[in-house]
Amino acid sequence: MLTRTWLEQREEAILAPYAMKSSASRGRVFTEEEHPYRTAFQRDRDRIIHTTAFRRLAYKTQVFVYYEGDHYRTRLTHTIEVAQIGRTMARALGANEDLVESICLAHDLGHPPFGHTGEGILNECMEGHGGFDHQRQTMRVIEKLERRYPTFAGLNLTYEVREGLVKHDTDYDVRSAAGYEPEHAGTLECQIANLADEIAYSTSDLDDGLRAGLLAPADVQRLAIWQDVTTRRLAQSGVRSVDELRALGYNVAGYSAEMEEKNRELRQFLMAHFYRHYRVMRMTQKARRLLADLFSAYIEEPTQLPGEILARAADEPEGLHRVVCDYLAGMTDRYALDEHRRLFDPEVRA
Repeated sequence: MLTRTWLEQREEAILAPYAMKSSASRGRVFTEEEHPYRTAFQRDRDRIIHTTAFRRLAYKTQVFVYYEGDHYRTRLTHTIEVAQIGRTMARALGANEDLVESICLAHDLGHPPFGHTGEGILNECMEGHGGFDHQRQTMRVIEKLERRYPTFAGLNLTYEVREGLVKHDTDYDVRSAAGYEPEHAGTLECQIANLADEIAYSTSDLDDGLRAGLLAPADVQRLAIWQDVTTRRLAQSGVRSVDELRALGYNVAGYSAEMEEKNRELRQFLMAHFYRHYRVMRMTQKARRLLADLFSAYIEEPTQLPGEILARAADEPEGLHRVVCDYLAGMTDRYALDEHRRLFDPEVRA
């Protein structure tokens, strides 16, 4: 059997000098014994996969609500694609694949039902009560809401995975790295996860839009879509360690100026022709009304909440509003639709 010690020694031998090594992790909030044959980042990845939040991603919207068809991306299949792209880039660059994969697999755990529409309406409902964004909710999931261990709440992930999540920085993420050296760049593995997410959602949304007939192939063919990514900035930076890479304060894993312009063209095309297509807009408006109804119903009469959910309000510093927000954010699309029928349709059994 290959031991953890052997795996750590192998990382030292084959990974690039600026890669994050498992043996150099800053550790966990709650001290635990190391595993005999898994590195710290392998252990993090496995904990993430076994969470309730991860399984629920199968029925959470990427762009299309699940009932639109079986072949469109869900939040789970998107996450798997991000992890695949991230591991490929990490291997090519000599970075730590296990750390990249852990960040990729966890990056969307805090997404509510109905995608970014759900996020927007929950943020509106939580105005004056701390707001809502899926990145901060991801940290609540891994640090508090997942209850799998008797002696602590959350997953007790390593510092490096948690840092990778708070420094996840794309057009759809709100970065707030307080407590994680915000003046420093994330590890190369964190930067790779950011890039993998952007590549995955842009290309898969293009694919789903074509499959649904919302995008015309002739229009797409006019786009100067990028073919690969560049890492010239990594070589030009001259960094020789993780600390030197962090100290740069900016990301070295990213597009060249030419590729960034092509990527910007693609994002603008998707926004105009896909995300704002009338069929997508109809779905988003339904989702907004549904979540707003549920939020108001629970706040106005909290006893409609399941007992174990309502009981959390006594211990939650942000009170009932945050408990309701957590409950809604954890729902799948399907559960939210069913719950709305239970609360508002007199002919449906409560």
